[in-house]
Amino acid sequence: MTVEIRKVTISLPVNLLDFADRLAAQVKTNRSQVISQALAAVQTQEEERLAAEGYRFYANESLDFAQTTAPASAEAFAAVSPEATDGQAW
Repeated sequence: MTVEIRKVTISLPVNLLDFADRLAAQVKTNRSQVISQALAAVQTQEEERLAAEGYRFYANESLDFAQTTAPASAEAFAAVSPEATDGQAW
């Protein structure tokens, strides 16, 4: 898969630039790759955080729905006679 690449100019504190250069030398790549990989890692963390937040929201929403409808469901099931279900369990 080909990813579109654009050249940009950014300003960084000297200590971060030095760190990026040292890391690039250690892993035998270039500064752009180090910065790109760092941003990709932050992007992944953000996506995972948002997904977890969404799962928590929908889990709570489902729990609220189940708690709200449980009495009506219990009443409906209790009202069903064995004759109506041919003696079969639900």
